[in-house]
Amino acid sequence: MYLKIHNIPGQGSILAACDAELMGKTLTSPLCDVEIDPSFYGDTRATEEELLAALADVCSANLMGKRVCDIAIKAGLLEIESCLLIEGVPHAQIYGV
Repeated sequence: MYLKIHNIPGQGSILAACDAELMGKTLTSPLCDVEIDPSFYGDTRATEEELLAALADVCSANLMGKRVCDIAIKAGLLEIESCLLIEGVPHAQIYGV
């Protein structure tokens, strides 16, 4: 997995995390195209424990991929029904983590 924390002055912090195998890909759907770019999702590899710690320390999260979404589901932060599938890849945004 990769993760990056974006600090927005006066707004808090946003975690962006994606499954490693998605980095650099572009997923398409009838509604939108999503580029999995290291400028947003970061170039720092993370473990499950690091992702969980980061999720506990941000105000919102943008998650892309089965593994990162499954971790958020196991932590009780997300329900599978809340995930949007783009080319079969789960994507979720969590607010008020």
